[in-house]
Amino acid sequence: MKQFNRYLSHLILMATLTTSQVMAEETQQTQQPKEATQSESDELMLCVVEELKKAHDSTTIAELKDLCLDKLSHSAPEVSEEEDDVIDLAELLSSDEEKSEGVISRRTKAEASTAFNPFVITPHKMNYILPVSFTDRIHLEPYIQNTDWSDELVETETKLQLSFKVPLNTSDLFVKDDRLFFGLNLKSWWQVYSDNISKPFRVTNYQPEFFYTTPLALSVGQTNSAFAIGIEHQSNGRSQGLSRSWNRIYLDWLFEYHDFALSFKPWYRIPEEQKTDPFASDGDDNPDIEDFMGYFQLGMAYKWDEYEFHLIGHQNFSTMRGGAQLGVTFPLWGRLRGYLQYFGGYGESMIDYNHSQHRIGIGFALTDLL
Repeated sequence: MKQFNRYLSHLILMATLTTSQVMAEETQQTQQPKEATQSESDELMLCVVEELKKAHDSTTIAELKDLCLDKLSHSAPEVSEEEDDVIDLAELLSSDEEKSEGVISRRTKAEASTAFNPFVITPHKMNYILPVSFTDRIHLEPYIQNTDWSDELVETETKLQLSFKVPLNTSDLFVKDDRLFFGLNLKSWWQVYSDNISKPFRVTNYQPEFFYTTPLALSVGQTNSAFAIGIEHQSNGRSQGLSRSWNRIYLDWLFEYHDFALSFKPWYRIPEEQKTDPFASDGDDNPDIEDFMGYFQLGMAYKWDEYEFHLIGHQNFSTMRGGAQLGVTFPLWGRLRGYLQYFGGYGESMIDYNHSQHRIGIGFALTDLL
């Protein structure tokens, strides 16, 4: 009998609400659109039905309607059309920002989270070691003139690179998220397979630099860009005869689109005085280096699943000389990744700036570009 009474009450309630719905539509038609009234009545009906299931037998329908009207008025505050537009726009901007975050942005955020941790070294360029690196033409001329062991150099070497950077500002300098860094890059070619000499490092390039980076507000679609300006010194740290060096001021425009990144880096070489004697300590060690290294570097990288591909090249279009490096990294285990690298052309190292060769190496990468 109790269940029958509740069922009967349910039918009466549905009829009452339907009648009130029709009356509400007739009286409010001139005040608001029909769709809005229909939606409000449906919400009220559903609320009363739900509350009826939980209500005591003595609860009246009028009490249930009052309860639901109070609940709906508190859960759905009025929002003006202008406020509604602002909210939708904010959600849209937030969504676009998440979608447009590319590989450079993700790396920058990851680095920022540990930038001032004293137990974390932030990588700058790639860190890798290629235990086997073979060239088709090792550069013997500088060593013939300046050493007595040039005949013992072999074409298979170990090539390695270590690179890190240190942020110099703890808060924004000029704009949001701009940074000032000191960076250092060391790259070595090690004659570990030579038998008759004491396995020397044939050459090591040292590249300290100071640079400033800032994101740019300019973006098209789901792309982002950033800008860097820096000053760097690059040399092989050798004495007269084998010494090679230059100083540059550079600009770097960085562009990203999802998993693709592009870098265009033009530079200006700071002039040096001409040497009066080839073995003098002062003066320009390599006055024609721009004929082979050009005036810019173009870099591209793409991340596909667990693989990363990159191309880094320089070119002088007036002399038609330059060089390019291709590389791919792939997963091995843990943080250790495999790395296959190819270089062709001029300028693989400072001592080889005017020497053309093809080199291929395989080994391990500790950090990627992206």
